[in-house]
Amino acid sequence: MEFDVIIIGSGPGGYPAAIRASQLGMKVAVVEKESLGGVCLNWGCIPTKALLKSANVFDYINHAEDYGIKVAKPKADFGGMISRSRGVADGMSKGVQFLMKKNKVTVIEGFGKLARGKKVVVTDAAGKKKEYSAPHIILATGGRAKELPSLPIDDKKIIAYRKAMTMEKQPKKMVVVGAGAIGVEFAYFYNSIGTEVTVVEYMAQGLVPREDKDISKELTKVFKKAGIKVMANTAVTSVDTSGKGCKVTVKSNKDGSKEEVIDCDVVLSAAGVTPNTEGIGLEALGIKTERGLVQVDEYYRTNVPGIYAIGDIVPGAALAHVATAEALICVENIAGEHVQPMDYGNIPSCTYCAPEVASVGMTEAAAKEAGYDLKVGKFPFSASGKASAAGAKEGFVKVIYDAKYGELLGAHMIGANVTEMIAEMVVARKLETTGHEILKAVHPHPTMSEAIMEATAQAYGEVIHL
Repeated sequence: MEFDVIIIGSGPGGYPAAIRASQLGMKVAVVEKESLGGVCLNWGCIPTKALLKSANVFDYINHAEDYGIKVAKPKADFGGMISRSRGVADGMSKGVQFLMKKNKVTVIEGFGKLARGKKVVVTDAAGKKKEYSAPHIILATGGRAKELPSLPIDDKKIIAYRKAMTMEKQPKKMVVVGAGAIGVEFAYFYNSIGTEVTVVEYMAQGLVPREDKDISKELTKVFKKAGIKVMANTAVTSVDTSGKGCKVTVKSNKDGSKEEVIDCDVVLSAAGVTPNTEGIGLEALGIKTERGLVQVDEYYRTNVPGIYAIGDIVPGAALAHVATAEALICVENIAGEHVQPMDYGNIPSCTYCAPEVASVGMTEAAAKEAGYDLKVGKFPFSASGKASAAGAKEGFVKVIYDAKYGELLGAHMIGANVTEMIAEMVVARKLETTGHEILKAVHPHPTMSEAIMEATAQAYGEVIHL
């Protein structure tokens, strides 16, 4: 039972680490207590996008007459949408199983715990323990929904994202607590199929509070137009679940005396992610943690030689693509490859509500705070020929450049398919591309991506279509 590398967890950090290690000639094992692919594939990134696609299609059908098509009034099949979502996730999980076999990775089912002497003790579903050893052990145990003191999750009336994807019955009224990516995506989904939705966000900016303020304002405008109630700068103080539904008491952070009670069927807690670090042997080995996160160096080495950590359990954005990138750097460094540390300032962020939100780099406020003299350009999709033809005129592209050298400091987008467009700006920043180079790079017409060139032109006073 000896391996070169043992990885605990098979999410978007764990399974790519296993595959890359195998490609580099190592004997590899992955320990997984639930399903291959982890939360992202089974309960996060993939099945939520399947649900959002169903909502998107439903939106299209409801607005078919806008495109010159007459159809009978459609009805959302909530059970069918949930079933499709689970089917997509199951198919992807089987794909990971295939990849494990293809790459000769040993899959060990059970709960993995570190032990002294570079060992992992795995407890299976029957409670039977087995010991495995490797000179290199990677912790990739991921995260789970963060539980707030005022919102004890019971998976009946106060739910987290897992239950939100598998509810037996569509709620008539829902309160979503937290307006980050998870919160706004579920708010969009449930609102689009007819649920009355209220979003409560503690931070003053409101929706997507980590994004540029202009993005937040635009998304709030769109959500309110769609009938979603948005309460920013507001705290949930308690939830009474003793009756048939829920009574959610909220209080304004601005005016502490201003309280309101919201009636709903279910409350979705979308307040963030908590790392899964309990019971995996960190304390016994003396592995350093801070605020629940494992402390690592730029190659994901902990303070204990031979033990590494990646993904949601280390500092940084809890995103699938970040975990994957960390996995590859970690494994390639173990193999002695020449690798560069991650540039955490160039990580794209994507939110898949409608309109979509995507960004990379600094917000305008952060760039000003850093002391840059800025050139800022914004191009609305209402002025885009492709957006008009597609019936997707909401949103804009905003670009931020350093006025002195033309460095691309940040890009912020809201609109249809912008999550597919943001990669251009990630690559541009990686290559240290200047504003003039983006402006002079010919973009195809008619496309949504032209808005990047046009926003850049607007920043430099050369815009044609505004």
